[in-house]
Amino acid sequence: MNWDQLEGKWKQYKGKAKARWGKLTDDDLDVIDGNRQQLVGKLQEYYGVTREVAEKQTQEFADTLKAGHEKAQRAGR
Repeated sequence: MNWDQLEGKWKQYKGKAKARWGKLTDDDLDVIDGNRQQLVGKLQEYYGVTREVAEKQTQEFADTLKAGHEKAQRAGR
């Protein structure tokens, strides 16, 4: 799943983002609204990680969602 797809379905994935990064509030997730750069910035702020680490975490998050989506598609066939 690329980030544009994730951004388009952000409301569906907000709960998963909150489960992954518990320090993010519902208000934070509403403001982020699927914007990758805003998410990266919040991760840096709340978790004290470098931009590179935050970028890696967001990519892993997207990859995890993609794997789950593909698994669901295969199961539905």
